[in-house]
Amino acid sequence: MKPIQIPAISEREKLVLTPTEKLVDLVLRQQEIIQQLLEEVERLKNKVNSDSRSSSKPPSSDIHKRSEQQKASPPQEGKGKRKPGGQPGHPGKTRQGFGRIDRHVVVRPSECPGCGGTTFAETPTRVRKYQVAELAEQAIEVVLYEQHCCECGTCGLEVWGVLPPEVIGTQSLGAGLQTLLVWLGNYGHLSYEKQQELLLELGQIVVGTGTLQATNVRLSKAAKEAVTQLGLWVKDCEHVQADETPWLVKGVKEWMWVICGPEFCVFHAGDTRSRAELETLLGKSFAGVLSSDDFSVYNGYPVRAQQKCLAHLRRHFKKVIKLKHGDNPQLGQVFLNLIDAAFDAHRQWRETQDESAYRNWVAGFKLEVQTAIEQWLPKAGYAAGLLLRSLRKKAEQWWYFLDHPEVPPDNNRSERSLRLAVTKRKVCGGSRSMEGFAQTAILLTVIQTCRAQKRSAFEFFKQVLISGNLPELYTMPSLIPRNSP
Repeated sequence: MKPIQIPAISEREKLVLTPTEKLVDLVLRQQEIIQQLLEEVERLKNKVNSDSRSSSKPPSSDIHKRSEQQKASPPQEGKGKRKPGGQPGHPGKTRQGFGRIDRHVVVRPSECPGCGGTTFAETPTRVRKYQVAELAEQAIEVVLYEQHCCECGTCGLEVWGVLPPEVIGTQSLGAGLQTLLVWLGNYGHLSYEKQQELLLELGQIVVGTGTLQATNVRLSKAAKEAVTQLGLWVKDCEHVQADETPWLVKGVKEWMWVICGPEFCVFHAGDTRSRAELETLLGKSFAGVLSSDDFSVYNGYPVRAQQKCLAHLRRHFKKVIKLKHGDNPQLGQVFLNLIDAAFDAHRQWRETQDESAYRNWVAGFKLEVQTAIEQWLPKAGYAAGLLLRSLRKKAEQWWYFLDHPEVPPDNNRSERSLRLAVTKRKVCGGSRSMEGFAQTAILLTVIQTCRAQKRSAFEFFKQVLISGNLPELYTMPSLIPRNSP
């Protein structure tokens, strides 16, 4: 809205002598100003009341608004929250054993507390068994490999003994230990200093910060080819979810992007939050379905179809409910109920796969949404009006899942995947160079993709290290899902 010039304050005597026509013009201009100010107040209230439940802000931002004296509200009767921890009847996992026995120790009595005797029957009367997982006495083994070069007794050729594949050149850490350290730094979020302390505690070895940093560089270079292949494969997927988060490089804001699906997750170190980064990841256009939030970069991007995150829309309407003036509370609640009904219906379809019942519900729901928009748009304030006009203008993007239930109505997968990068950013504070930022994106891609595919990231990192060192003997592993066409 264009700013309106506020008319000068007039004295009462001058207003009394002013012609009626000019007074009407003055009143109309003041009404315009009042309307503009009301919209600005509404916008500012909306901004102040935003939290993780009503916007895209992270949950960590909520803590700044909580009072230390604020007490949790007592649970309503019949709607009490369940207690934290395992619930009654929960079978547990650890007590079921670990699936293997590495060492079997028989514990026999040595002295009778009754008579002091030391002789006992060979066959026990009763047996109790305990499975206990414990750290090995030396969790880290330091091995000295003495490589001999010997002369062949047949032809006289000098031949070196072959080192195990886990021993790579002159590196002082084996492939398995390098993998552990990269996993701890990028998934366990341990700083270099804490990794050094852990190595000292577990193995009584001292490792320099330079070695730890070089290990991250080495594994990112080793995995780069597999990550590049996965990135090319993603461009031909049927459906992906996208999201992005800020990342500091030498104090300058850059952006960590993510493109993910059920069995893959590709991180990208981007210099901007612009369309150029999205095109780097998916191409100038994308032939599949793109799920995202309503950020402007995704609007207008040429794709087969889009699904805007309905969870984000729900948060926006929760903010509208908090605006107590006008019809905002009633309007917000109406559309909040509609969104909740959509989530419930889609969850029921996922559980039952009842196509007929779902299609019948969709037909009535579309009519209900259209009627609600037409009814409430004339009564909507500034913030609510923006949401309702977006619902009307981008209906095929907000409600794409209604006709294609195989596409989820939210963008939760990408947000959960991106949380790993957000946590690492908060721990490490960002990167010192764009090269380090790109290396982090590669390592996070490997870890999250292996988790999605239920593969061992440890084994993958070991394989890329070994195959990079001995390419003639070992094949480079792939991150592309095994069941992909």
